[in-house]
Order: sequence, then structure tokens, then C-alpha cells
Amino acid sequence: MKYALVNGIILDGNLDMEPVEQTILIDNDKINAIIDKNGDISGYEKIDLQGKYVMPGLINMHIHLPASGKPKKKESDPKKQVRFFTSNAFLRKIMKSVCTKAAQTQGLSGVTTVRTVGGVLNTDSLLRDEIKAGKIIGPRILAADMAVSVPGGHMAGSLAYEAHSAEEAQALVAKIAENKPDLIKLMITGGVLDATKKGEPGVLKMPAEYVKAACAEAHKHGLIVAAHVESSEGVALENGVDTIEHGAEADAEIINLFKERQAALVTTLSPALPYALFDREVSHASEMAQYNGKIVFEGIIDCAKKCLANNI
Repeated sequence: MKYALVNGIILDGNLDMEPVEQTILIDNDKINAIIDKNGDISGYEKIDLQGKYVMPGLINMHIHLPASGKPKKKESDPKKQVRFFTSNAFLRKIMKSVCTKAAQTQGLSGVTTVRTVGGVLNTDSLLRDEIKAGKIIGPRILAADMAVSVPGGHMAGSLAYEAHSAEEAQALVAKIAENKPDLIKLMITGGVLDATKKGEPGVLKMPAEYVKAACAEAHKHGLIVAAHVESSEGVALENGVDTIEHGAEADAEIINLFKERQAALVTTLSPALPYALFDREVSHASEMAQYNGKIVFEGIIDCAKKCLANNI
């Protein structure tokens, strides 16, 4: 189908841009042209936007569909919840429905592509395929499915399998790859809520040999590897990861590794921001979580600024 979006306002991306009323010509799912508001739209079905703004679809590069992100008054047990919701076919269907609604909420918020980085079993890739096939409505999904962690590691036993050796890490990646995900996720450090004392968020959890084995297996399947990292000791670029999720304070050596590996930083302020900046009556965070959240928050910003300055 060919559509002409008329009476809509766009921003063209120039430095001194101002809102401009223009007409957008669309052929199937491609924008053919953006023309003057009085331009020729012969052959196109007219859709009147009634003065609304038009913008490109947003991309959410880091999301966990089973989690809402809303502050909790009391922390739940994610391992127990996942065990419950994967215990039989009926409960797995409910879990899938929860993830479907989360993905559709992203779409209703203007997000047309999401990249999942840790989910329940292979739910993310199942949703991806159903959306592609037109069976349900939702954003494009780049799916990681379950992540790989270690005992006591970030999301271990809930949204991540536990690897007890390098060989098991490799085997788990091979298992995840059977469902044809778009990427593999490793949980290399802990997070704010994993810390056991003030000043030690993002403690290194996954040994280097586990990371190397997992990355080698992922790359064998043509999959990139995303790594949860919230401290500089966990920046495992030299071990084969392709993207650093979150980030941490970066020195010259880390910046050089980014360049050598042609790796990317996925800056994600949202996990640390509530702990760092929100009133604890709103976030329901402990004093220790708030203290550690500020360390992680500042590290993410430092890494982002240095990567930006170095065109990474």
C-alpha cells in the first residue's frame, strides 16, 4: 500500500531546525520521499495527521521483557518467580503474555525496535518470530533469550543460566543458540543489588576463561556477545565480547580495547538512575543500594563521555 501522511509536522535534524509541515510518502514499509506540504500525492492514499508530529521509531537497546522496571516496596525473589512461571505449560503461557504486553507497551510508547538482553527461556525469540509472521502486533525484537551467568552472579537462576566451568559456559551458549537468537548475553559483573557492602557494586563474577569460551562459541554461531558490566575490572573486551552494557569508569587502556575490538558501548542509565538520584521513599532503595547506585551511575556517565570523545 502507498500512503501520503499529510498535515503532519516533522523536525529535519538540522542544527537550527524548526518544526515544519511536510508530506511523507510511504510505499509499503519504506519512506519514498518527504515533499512540500502542497506536493503531488497522486497514487497515494491520504492520511490526515491533523497537525500531529511525526518522528522515527525509537530503539530500545537494552530491555528485559519480564521486568516492568517499576520501583518495588519489597524486593521479590526472581529465582522463585521464574521457577514458578516455567513449571508448567499454563504458567509459561502466562509468562509469555506478560512479555507480549511489555513488548506492545514499548510499541505504544513509540519504540519500534527492542533488543532484549536476558529473558525467560526462549520467550523472546518466540515473540520475535510471531511478530515477524504477523501473528501478533509488536515492535521488532532482537532477542538474546536466556543469558549466561555464574552461581551468585547477576540474574543467575532467573533470567540467566548458571555456568560452573568454562566448558559449561560454552555448552550453555550452544544450547541458547539452538533457538536462533540474535545475540548472546553474558553477566560478567554483579550489579547494584548484588553488592554486599558499600563501595563494591559491580564485583567481577565471571572468570576470564568462561568469557573466552562463551565468546568463541557464540562467534562460531555468528552471534555477537553483549556483556553486563558495571565495574572497570569486568570490562572484558580482551576476552571477546562485542558490546559493553551499562559501562564503568574507563581509562586509556579500555578505550584502546574498544577501538581494537571495534566494540560498542550500550549506555543504560535507567538501571542505576533510580538508586542514584531518586528519593528513597520513591525508589524504596536501601542506603547501601543508593550509595552503590551513585558509583555505578557515575561510572556509566564517565564511560559514555570518553567513548563519545573517542568516536566509539
